Amino acid sequence: MEFKENAKPIYLQIADRICDEILAGVYKPDSRVPSVREYAITVQVNANTVMRSYLHLAAKDIIANRRGIGFFTTSDAIERIHQWRKAEFFDHEANYFFSRLSTMGITPEALEKLYAEYLESKQNQITQS
Repeated sequence: MEFKENAKPIYLQIADRICDEILAGVYKPDSRVPSVREYAITVQVNANTVMRSYLHLAAKDIIANRRGIGFFTTSDAIERIHQWRKAEFFDHEANYFFSRLSTMGITPEALEKLYAEYLESKQNQITQS
């Protein structure tokens, strides 16, 4: 895994990757995720870093430790990830995003049109795959 320099701490980047994998269906609800050691080998980091990622996701009830068996996704992991990411966006990114739109003179109507075009192009990519 390539990590972004001067961005989020590595354990949070790994947590984001695991969330992306859950959303992509790699790990289904109530399914086992790789052990800390297995995942550390996959992303080529120290097992302690992965453990920190797992504990972070467990604190958000996205994964849970089943004693003696390992970590599993929670039944509502997808909904929790969506809630968490929406909150993060509105708490940390939206003000900057809206400020940039304002300084560039982009109206809500123009933004709505651009977003609709973006969604349409994404849908076209999916249907062409």
